[in-house]
Amino acid sequence: MGLLDFTEFMLVFHIMSDGTVEEVLTKIFRVFDVNSDGVISIKEMNKLIKDMYGLLKTEDPNIAAKDMIAKTAFAEMDKNKDGKVTKEEFVTACLGQEEISKMLALKIVDIFVEDDE
Repeated sequence: MGLLDFTEFMLVFHIMSDGTVEEVLTKIFRVFDVNSDGVISIKEMNKLIKDMYGLLKTEDPNIAAKDMIAKTAFAEMDKNKDGKVTKEEFVTACLGQEEISKMLALKIVDIFVEDDE
């Protein structure tokens, strides 16, 4: 099983960045679904948050803050509360009014989608 680090993810995303918002979010979902089982686990969500902070080179919040962000985003996305986030739940939360999920989606877009102007 190969793992994709965030730098590799940036390269892959740059290559895959064409498409509708839903298509781009689906591609992002597939990258975050590390074990390719069709769902994002809380462990995968925690890794996503940790990697995003590393990529942004933001002042590193303590582990408890990262954990809280991951748990909040996961809870927002996991609509049926089965402990897994499906592609549909991920896309719906990122496009919807879910505060943390929307913030993550916007941050991902800011990082990877260059402004052509």
